[in-house]
Order: sequence, then structure tokens, then C-alpha cells
Amino acid sequence: MSKPLMSKATAVWLVDNTTLSFTQIADFCGMHELEVQGIADGDVAIGVKGFDPVSNNQLDAIEITRAQADPAYKLKLKFNQSAVGEEKRRGPRYTPLSKRQDRPAAILWLVKFHPELSDGAVGKLVGTTKPTIQAIRERTHWNIGQITPIDPVALGLCKQTELDTAVQAAARKKAAEGVVMSDDERRKLVSTSQSLGMSEEPKMPSGLDAFTRADDRARQEKPADFSDAESFFNLPQGDDDEDEDDDIL
Repeated sequence: MSKPLMSKATAVWLVDNTTLSFTQIADFCGMHELEVQGIADGDVAIGVKGFDPVSNNQLDAIEITRAQADPAYKLKLKFNQSAVGEEKRRGPRYTPLSKRQDRPAAILWLVKFHPELSDGAVGKLVGTTKPTIQAIRERTHWNIGQITPIDPVALGLCKQTELDTAVQAAARKKAAEGVVMSDDERRKLVSTSQSLGMSEEPKMPSGLDAFTRADDRARQEKPADFSDAESFFNLPQGDDDEDEDDDIL
């Protein structure tokens, strides 16, 4: 954990009860220095009750003493077992406002090239809702005619490792369910680097494949003899003369 629980309330308490600099408080609480200054001026966190980090086992009192004596000293957060995992992200992925208009294009790309991904997996990758995904799957989205599929990694909505992990999880789920996948589906279910090394040629049916292999073996065992190729062009002259005599008669 990089910052204390209830960081803004902790900053309020430190501003009211210590002589720490705004920079020290901002660094400890994971806030901007101007935001801490706003707390001191009464413009930010109005009505927020201060949260004592010392009595709540997040900070040792000696740390405050050292920091007040040395403005360059950085407060060290005390390890708290109960706070482990507090910063773990919950719910759908947050998408910045500047990228939200790109989500339909990313969803269309995912449902087109990775239809095996569930709505929940797509929602986690691009940070959207299931009704929106369902509308694009069923092509009932209000702007479906203007949406162009674009890779969500290229749009910056998710990382390549996250996409590969989701695709591989879908592959394992299909394998566990006993679903037989085609070569094209398997190519989509592997990572990008692996798919680039796979053959694009479709496999032939087993019967035709066996016939072709047998024919190849026969050719290898008995190669064609072209040592006397001129015999194909030097036809017997006697036969031609007899044909000409027959024509005359």
C-alpha cells in the first residue's frame, strides 16, 4: 500500500495537528501539494473530519517528530495487515473521457475477432457495460453503421498482456467444456506472437491428405526418367511414309 486509508481525512488531520509542510503531507497521502494547500485554506475537503493516522496504527508518532524537524524527511507509512488489498480495483475498468468514444470500435473488434470472449471479459478489457456489448453483438447499436473495428490495444484501452490473458482463459474454458475448435478459432485464441508463426493454409481432409502422401511416396520411390527425352520427339519415319502412301491411294 502506497498511501494511508482515508488519505484526504488523514491530510486534514495532519494539516490541523502538525507543522508538516504541504509537500510532506502531499507525499504521504498521495495528493497534490496544491490540494493540501487548499485544505489548509478551507477550500478543499470542507466538512471532512480529520482521521488520526497515529491512533489508527498507520503512522508512528516518532515519524511526525522527525519530519517536523527536517523538511526534507519523508513520512514512512506503518505496515497495516488490515489494509492489504485496499487499493485493489473493483468493478469495471475506468476509461478516461478522451477515450470513451473509442470504446464501441474496440468492442466491435473484440466481438468480431474474438467472439469466444464473454461479455464480462470484454467489459473488463475496455471498461463498458453488458447492454452496450450486447447491442454491438446483435448490431442494434444506434451508431453501428459508423463504427469501425479497431484493436483496443492500439486505442490504449487495454494492454496486450491483458488481451492475451483473456483470450487464453477463453481457450481453456472451451477446452474444459469439450468444444471442438476449428483451425481459425485456435489461431484467434493464441497470443499475437504465437499466431504470427502459425500456417495460414487450411488443412486438407484426412482421406485426401492420405492419398496425397501416398502419391508423394510413389514419386520419391520411382522418379521420372528423362534421360532419353529426345525419343519423345523423334517418331519413326516408316509410319509417316506409309500414311502418306495411303493418302495418295
